[in-house]
Amino acid sequence: MRIRVLFPLAALVATFGLLYQDVIAKLVRDWAHDDNYSHGFLIVPLALYLCWERRAKLAVLPIRPSLFGLLCIAGSILVLMAGVLGAELFLTRVSIIGTIAGTVLFLFGWQHLRVLAFPIAFLLLMVPLPAIIFNQIAFPLQLLASRVGEATLSAADIPVLREGNVIILAHTTLEVAEACSGIRSLISLLTLGIIFGYFSDSRAAARWAIALVTVPIAVFANGVRVAGTGIAAHYYGPAAAEGFFHTFSGWLVFLVAFALLVIFQRLLHRLTPPPAAVLTPVSALPSPVAQA
Repeated sequence: MRIRVLFPLAALVATFGLLYQDVIAKLVRDWAHDDNYSHGFLIVPLALYLCWERRAKLAVLPIRPSLFGLLCIAGSILVLMAGVLGAELFLTRVSIIGTIAGTVLFLFGWQHLRVLAFPIAFLLLMVPLPAIIFNQIAFPLQLLASRVGEATLSAADIPVLREGNVIILAHTTLEVAEACSGIRSLISLLTLGIIFGYFSDSRAAARWAIALVTVPIAVFANGVRVAGTGIAAHYYGPAAAEGFFHTFSGWLVFLVAFALLVIFQRLLHRLTPPPAAVLTPVSALPSPVAQA
């Protein structure tokens, strides 16, 4: 790396640490205590790996710093200040990504930013959603899982009555709480789908398809989990809906959802295969020059 870049980079890294030390500390604390975002610990190492994977492309690019990067950094700092003054954690955390993008643009230029766009955007997955958005997603998922559970139980000839997100059986009552809404598996499966799509297919459209299909898969898998819990509770009692079985069913359903994602990727690869690499026939290669 050129010397003229090292000093600004060191100064920006030091300033970044001073500005965001409290924001990062609270973010890590949320990863540790909120099961919905425990995958956040994996996001930064994966983003760093994706950057390292692009090292050969970055090495051949010319360094052309852009002053527009300073505007991005300034704008991100304003967002940070607004978040701090308004006690809005989401804004302060999103400003981290804006500051990183602005730093790359200011020090290295647009070509470097384009190459690093995916790893930087990938960092958005480490930021917990605002509570107002989270609740707008979680509650409809609770109702949807309840409806799927009710329909499945009725199809299995099990007497059932549903009131909102509460499923009433003959011997017990099940509540599809926020933790059972499926949003946790949805967020985790979406993250896994983005990573899996990136490494399994080089086409942008295929990667988007693999990422997007995680949403219906996660919703379907969670509905099956609720229905399975209801069936188990009907035949084996309320204890079947609690403790080890409840935790184990969550892991099992997530593995099934990932298996469905793999099946979708295989079908996508078979139905729309990527273009084969063009190979030059051996006969068309120039003959070696005989040495004297």
